[in-house]
Amino acid sequence: MSEHFDVVVVGAGISGIGAGYHLQANNPDRSYVVLERRDRLGGTWDLFRYPGIRSDSDMYTLGFSFKPWTEDEAIAAGPAILRYLDETAREYGVDRHIRYGHGVKSADWSSADARWTIVADRGGEEVSFTCGFLFMCTGYYNYARGYTPDFAGIEDFRGRIVHPQFWSDDVDYAGKRVVVIGSGATAVTLVPELARQAASVTMLQRSPTYIVARPSQDGIANWLRGKLPAKTVYGLTRWKNVLLQQYFFRAMRKHPDKAKKTLVDMVRKELPGHDVDTHFTPRYNPWDQRLCLVPDADLFAVLREGRASVVTDTIDRFTEAGIRLASGKELEADLVVTATGLEIQLLSGMPIRVDGKLFEPAKHLTYKGMMFSDVPNFAISFGYTNASWTLKADLTANYVTRLLNAMRKRGMRQVTPRLAAPVEEVPFLEFTSGYVQRAAAQLPCQGARKPWRLHQNYTLDLMALKYGGIDQEMEFSNPAPAKRAA
Repeated sequence: MSEHFDVVVVGAGISGIGAGYHLQANNPDRSYVVLERRDRLGGTWDLFRYPGIRSDSDMYTLGFSFKPWTEDEAIAAGPAILRYLDETAREYGVDRHIRYGHGVKSADWSSADARWTIVADRGGEEVSFTCGFLFMCTGYYNYARGYTPDFAGIEDFRGRIVHPQFWSDDVDYAGKRVVVIGSGATAVTLVPELARQAASVTMLQRSPTYIVARPSQDGIANWLRGKLPAKTVYGLTRWKNVLLQQYFFRAMRKHPDKAKKTLVDMVRKELPGHDVDTHFTPRYNPWDQRLCLVPDADLFAVLREGRASVVTDTIDRFTEAGIRLASGKELEADLVVTATGLEIQLLSGMPIRVDGKLFEPAKHLTYKGMMFSDVPNFAISFGYTNASWTLKADLTANYVTRLLNAMRKRGMRQVTPRLAAPVEEVPFLEFTSGYVQRAAAQLPCQGARKPWRLHQNYTLDLMALKYGGIDQEMEFSNPAPAKRAA
């Protein structure tokens, strides 16, 4: 027996909780369920447990549009974010729709029935659900496996090696010599936190990343909070941060050389006497990869104080005592943390079939960054790469509810993006980051024109997705059967 819902949402992280809210607010007559593989909500913020985990976007934009963030810290620690998500799900009743321990294994669309059939694993037992619309809110990376390069001699190392994605409470770094491999957001978060207890911490990077210091608290927001209602403060601060982010992003992309000099000079002021040219001057332009945020300049503080160091080199091989570099230098270590990246995995890696044909994302174009050409009644939540994830997830969920209402009003059971004319294909993710390049062959493309191109601009997307039309290269079909006379 299958349970039927109007909408099945897969994933109970930020995107899934937001989807539940919007479905309740905009489609109150529609039934929905959220299927979550894990035993609790939170997604990324429940999975990652490494020391110091925090947001790399401010909580006024990473937070939901409908739920104000009221804590003092704008750059929040992982546990605080998880509390916020718990509170949101309870406050709006989304938690009552979540089925934990349900790992979705497959999804099959039937045009004849105008419905999806979803098979999930529940504690070793297969269970099935049917729905009219499938909304994937599973994020974009593999929860079961992180990325670690094939380092030579890794089996010779006598210490412990751990990937941050699988950090556990038994990882002991107090008084230990620690090497963190990587230079991205995870690495720059770990280094200052590990330096609190470790004997030494070395950040070993193959190449530098742009790193920007920012206060952990938003002074303007905290000042306004004592004078205005929380929702008003939240809304004003959210828009302030959105507009500032958009301004700086456009300025950096338009004047990359000037932006590069400005960013590197900011590091020089933080680290007088350090070799900034070698360790903090990337070879690429700003926003070819995501910038790394360090709240209250904590990374720079531990480097100035000598409690941590940066080495820019490549790894020759692991040894019994540590890591030998291409330069011949050896880094001794008791613990090596491989903050070497994630593995992209769209749709949780599950097979999806449309009328019996396997759906292969790389053979389809994305529509408005959320749907796929020729795939009916199906959407994914995929956030911005140059701003907060939640900004785009919020717009996506709202747009899905608009489609559902339009389908019902028109008496149609199927809505499908259709390419009206040929369009030039461009990469879905225009980033040079390693994790993107490794997955390029599996990713879909986007088009060079709207509605097949993602703006990466919240203001434009807000106008297009929340207030714009929904018929552009979108086919409504499959009329609902006439109701039988009483």
